[in-house]
Amino acid sequence: MKGVGSISILHVIFLSMTVIGLKNHVTILPPLLDMAKRDGWLSVLFAGGIMFFWLFLVVYIHKKTKQESIRDWLNEKIGKIGSTIIIYTIIIFLMVMTAFTMVETLQWVNTTFLPQTPVIILLVIYIFLCILLVTTSLQTIVILNVFVLFGVVVLGFFVAFTNIQVKDYELLRPFFEHGLQPVFRGMIFPASGFIELLILLFLQHQYKEQIRWYHFAIMLAILVGLTLGPLIGAITEFGPSEAAKQRYPAYEEWGLVTIGRYIEHLDFFSIYQWLTGTFIRVSFLLYIVADLLKMTGDKKRIWQMLAPPFFILCLPLIMLNESLFLKVKGNYILTFTFIFFFALSIFFVIVAFLSDKSSKKGKTDKQDMKSGEA
Repeated sequence: MKGVGSISILHVIFLSMTVIGLKNHVTILPPLLDMAKRDGWLSVLFAGGIMFFWLFLVVYIHKKTKQESIRDWLNEKIGKIGSTIIIYTIIIFLMVMTAFTMVETLQWVNTTFLPQTPVIILLVIYIFLCILLVTTSLQTIVILNVFVLFGVVVLGFFVAFTNIQVKDYELLRPFFEHGLQPVFRGMIFPASGFIELLILLFLQHQYKEQIRWYHFAIMLAILVGLTLGPLIGAITEFGPSEAAKQRYPAYEEWGLVTIGRYIEHLDFFSIYQWLTGTFIRVSFLLYIVADLLKMTGDKKRIWQMLAPPFFILCLPLIMLNESLFLKVKGNYILTFTFIFFFALSIFFVIVAFLSDKSSKKGKTDKQDMKSGEA
């Protein structure tokens, strides 16, 4: 029987829209446009099609772990030392990934509407708010997510439909302008977002029911849509060459929004979208870290053991030049994210398969011994 804090599958789907959707809606666009240009949307479709088959590995892991805590399951299957190495490797990578999300958002804030505010002050304030949410509960996070996600979705449709007047869909043609190679190389960027669906398993012990394959398929389809929306919007509104030069294509699209002759400059709505998305993503990922360290509910330990390391991790990234930060994120972090989570999923499948095989062999041996005694 699940605890009082259990959340429904619908909440899990909503979390995937915010936590992973922010990355695919914003973060991957510059490197994807730079790599695949006008054919970037084809990279997204191809990546989504391939990742659909990967989902069955996640379903297999989810089924074999029987919704047990991943940490406890690894302890049981590979021993305490092996599980500790794996868990702390996951924790370190999640912290690095979260730090990049935090720093990218603060760089955008500092560049666009708070250029005179020291970034370090923004970092302290934002980390304080995120850790404050982490000290609550998963149920609090998902309830807050439902409220903020509603506004994010409404504003997303608003900017998409309002800008139809300036979109030229002919700019999507010709298809495969530079051949297949840029399209295939660009697939790694959306795939690095889709593969983050694996992190949902780290909190599976707090779900009310099992996640079925079609739940994962729904989440993947939503993420594909969340990626295609701003990507196609940027190409059809600015053209592939100009869109590829932009640092924040999703934000720039808000600059074109006008209603009639007198209503314009509505790009302040994007502040709500981006900041709330980052708030939920950072808090959720840090909550996973706290859960893996068995600190959830212990506010004092979270403040002492989670906040200082995360701040120290973000500090050097804040000091990086924006162009260097973009290069590191696009050339290394996004690619390594895909490799890391794909390798982790294969590792979990192998552990689940071998442990299942050994348990079946054990049962067979016991049955043989009983029949021999008889």
